[in-house]
Amino acid sequence: MNLEQTVTTPDIAARRALGACAVLMVGALTLTACGGDSDKGEGKGGKDPAKTSAAEIVFSARNGSTGASINRTGVKVSDGTLTGVKMTVAGTGQEVPGALAAGGGSWKPEEQLERGTKYEIAATAKDSDGKAVAAKSVFTTVSKANSFIGTYTPDNGTTVGVGMPVSFTFDKAISDKKAVQSHITVSSSSGQQVVGHWFGAQRLDFRPEEYWKAGSKVTMKIDLDGVKGANGVTGVQERTAGFTVGRSQVSTVDADTQTMKVARDGQTVKSVPISTGSPEFTTYNGQMVISEKYKKIRMDSRTVALANAYDIPDVPDAMRLTQSGTFIHGNYWYNQGDPPFGRTGTSHGCVGLRDVKGGKADTPAKWFYDNSLVGDVVIVKNSPDKTVAPDNGLNGWNMAWNEWVAGSAGGTS
Repeated sequence: MNLEQTVTTPDIAARRALGACAVLMVGALTLTACGGDSDKGEGKGGKDPAKTSAAEIVFSARNGSTGASINRTGVKVSDGTLTGVKMTVAGTGQEVPGALAAGGGSWKPEEQLERGTKYEIAATAKDSDGKAVAAKSVFTTVSKANSFIGTYTPDNGTTVGVGMPVSFTFDKAISDKKAVQSHITVSSSSGQQVVGHWFGAQRLDFRPEEYWKAGSKVTMKIDLDGVKGANGVTGVQERTAGFTVGRSQVSTVDADTQTMKVARDGQTVKSVPISTGSPEFTTYNGQMVISEKYKKIRMDSRTVALANAYDIPDVPDAMRLTQSGTFIHGNYWYNQGDPPFGRTGTSHGCVGLRDVKGGKADTPAKWFYDNSLVGDVVIVKNSPDKTVAPDNGLNGWNMAWNEWVAGSAGGTS
């Protein structure tokens, strides 16, 4: 969830700041970068008449500029070699670590700079005759108010189920959706066509027409640095990330028979009794994607507008299916009830499996938790409820492909 890993309260969150700046993300890991119009020029040093060095120092953010990129800010030298570079946060003396390129032709920070921060950078160089030159630049990076970031999921380097979409949540409303979408490319080693779909002005999901092919590699190329997303707001992300699709696991919950069949790579590997929602609190139908996993979580009915119906501090083996609060989880408090699992629905809309307090015994709930990935699909059928909304969680599979494509702002990836 890297801006990464953001997803994770009882509701979606990673999802993770993306990855992100700590989100995409997620967290979670933000892949941030930035750029404003004012940092397009170059600052130059080494032209003092008193100097005779042929070396010329060039800063990517000119002296006095604002809106500088947090990704592409550094130093280069022409007709010479850099001999020293020091970059600090202005007014604090805090040094910014960086590295010289092989041969001493350039220098750049080791990590992304902070948004809305003033920096000082001083550099020295010498030409082929050993004659020295020095220069400095003081600049400010693009502000948070004038930039946007996207928290994205899944996290870079993870292995997920076949139903896992790529989902971006932006921290600003995007008016130029075409510009933003055209600078995000999602591709799969399977060769599947991938299309983006906008849910409102701040969420952009990508998926193929059918589930990802098991074992495929998916790559996300994010090139939003300096991209105008809305009036006075530019992107600050520049990164390539990716994830692996694991084996195919699709589990089907039948509310009529109160059973769940787990299919692995198309073959049923287990059938277990379950308990869906009661007649008063029915369970959504449809294709739902596991978006978060919790070995233990508190479930409080007040967070889903059900007053004081329940407050269980230690629900075991819980996995989120919707943003609105649907989970598939272990249930230890119902084990002694009548009728037992597999007879009738008794939950407040979740799908319950037999478990024990602490979730450590060999139970159906523990088995399913241990054998599930974020991104696995759980299908509910024959419930008297409606089909889950495509944007309630990571559940865009419930939208017809032609409608999905119609919500794209710029073709396919």
